[in-house]
Amino acid sequence: MPSRRPFLDRATGELDSQQLLAEAVPLAKLIGYFAAISLVPFGIAYAVGPTLIGTLFGVVGQFVLAVGGAVVLVYAVARGIQLSGVADGE
Repeated sequence: MPSRRPFLDRATGELDSQQLLAEAVPLAKLIGYFAAISLVPFGIAYAVGPTLIGTLFGVVGQFVLAVGGAVVLVYAVARGIQLSGVADGE
């Protein structure tokens, strides 16, 4: 059973830029959301300076980025499984 090639045009064998862009935009938005959320604690840490409170906000910002990276990774793997058709039993 041949595997599906998600980002290749079946007729020409070239990259399907429309599908590639359709998959990249939601991923970029997800990355942007977590980056924007992390700016809040990092901004507070920068404003407060090198104090205990500033350090705690810096750690919170790092935590938001770590969780965001994990969410993006899980999304990418789940979407890759959907595109390959493994979840559908194809």
